[in-house]
Amino acid sequence: MTLSTYHTMQSVFCCCCSLQNRAVATEMSLNNDAMDEYSLSERLPSYQYRPNRYGIAPSRRKPPPPPPDNEDEEGDLKVIAVYDFFAQEDTVLNLRKYEEYTILQKCDPHWWKARDKHGNEGFIPSNYVTEKKSNNIQAFEWFCKNITRAKAENLLRQEAKEGAFIVRDSSQHGMYTVSVYTKAGGDQNRGIRHYHIKQKQTKYYVAEKHLFDTIPELIDYHQHNAGGLVTRFRYPIGPMGRCIPATASFSFEKWEINPSDLTFMKQLGSGQFGVVRLGKFRAKHKVAIKTVYEGAMSEEDFIEEAKIMMNLSHPNLVQLHGVCTQQRPIYIVTEFMENGCLLNYLRQRQGRLQKDALLSICEDVCEGMAYLEENHFIHRDLAARNCLVTEKNMVKVSDFGMTRYVLDDEYTSSTGSKFPVKWSPPEVFHFSKFSSKSDVWSFGVLMWEVFTEGRMPFENKSNAEVVDEISRGERLYRPSQASRLVYQIMYSCWHEKPDGRPGFDELLDLIKEITGTEYQ
Repeated sequence: MTLSTYHTMQSVFCCCCSLQNRAVATEMSLNNDAMDEYSLSERLPSYQYRPNRYGIAPSRRKPPPPPPDNEDEEGDLKVIAVYDFFAQEDTVLNLRKYEEYTILQKCDPHWWKARDKHGNEGFIPSNYVTEKKSNNIQAFEWFCKNITRAKAENLLRQEAKEGAFIVRDSSQHGMYTVSVYTKAGGDQNRGIRHYHIKQKQTKYYVAEKHLFDTIPELIDYHQHNAGGLVTRFRYPIGPMGRCIPATASFSFEKWEINPSDLTFMKQLGSGQFGVVRLGKFRAKHKVAIKTVYEGAMSEEDFIEEAKIMMNLSHPNLVQLHGVCTQQRPIYIVTEFMENGCLLNYLRQRQGRLQKDALLSICEDVCEGMAYLEENHFIHRDLAARNCLVTEKNMVKVSDFGMTRYVLDDEYTSSTGSKFPVKWSPPEVFHFSKFSSKSDVWSFGVLMWEVFTEGRMPFENKSNAEVVDEISRGERLYRPSQASRLVYQIMYSCWHEKPDGRPGFDELLDLIKEITGTEYQ
């Protein structure tokens, strides 16, 4: 078993196998003649689309408007806990799902000071609560805001339990849909039914005989009674499946972790910086612990940046929990991902992942990258080997920004054999000029990896040959699993000039638009 030498540390889950496949590079023109038969406006005549320069219309779908605020007379913000949370420090407050809390101070984006109903005060993770509002369905674990139909189906198929259900925004503006998994009726609709939540005056219903004042009351009734539906709603599934979100550190302003709080378990692999092990924090929380070899990275620069990196928190980013820097070697403690690296995940499931699941993987990565772009953070080494997969098959971006701290001339120089040329745009391998738009180029290559189920880009070609081909305008061929619309998005990432590439927010709109048309 061998590891590619330019892998970053988090990618130890992934890089233990290699494939020898056909190498093909093609040129493609993005003119209207090549793509007009696949225009979204032909597929969805009920919508008015104005295609952008990539030939695909951005999404016009908007989420339903939020209900009016419901703050108390003194103006204190009231929130409802969406998940249980058990404090690890005296300054942190326990949370119990569905209980109400008063926010006293928003200390930073990730940790708020709160008071519970008993008068206890402490810090709570902000991503574990939602604002208390009239008829606020966001307080319930079954609600998934802005989730697409295809992604909802993926989550339900992964659960594969009779009555597993999700409530999501409908494609019809201002409405909601309940998606429910059932084994009734054979393979029709792939075992999933979709019910629009309708309104009759001020009442809500999915079965017209049963009317309710609020959506939570409707869901509660059908959790106990089928009421004319194919099955009752038995197992609520949230936006992360049945997982709970990671927190930015384990307590407020506690980014330095005491090594005595860590238990080291089995080795998961080794990467650019050192060995990675499965571990536990205070014998309770599973974590990944990276042991950094001395001399492998610019430690002082990384330690300074770690505080900023810990404040990056998104469901599609691998969460940095903290660091141990008071001894050598230093440790980097991150969220543990049960299904390991995306590259191995794809290769191990070749032929078993449906096209909508492949596009959902790309959507997950794009969500995380759009967040990094919004926060002016450049990844610099985006690839399938640097993404990880949760137990519920959600994909998260890892190792963002880590290449800045590598002390390896072969890796950091575009002439070195370790440099990831096959994922790099011309301005990077010629001038080492990184930006969010260079990340966009890499994302296009990652999409190609996903739709080839883990093949090596430019397969058997050397770095020098790849640089020559890219400089002459040649690009990766269209994978057989990718529709022309999917390849069109992929190809738009490979514009020679950075300004000619879309941003991640636009890419996300395009992916969601395709998800809503090709895979319904």
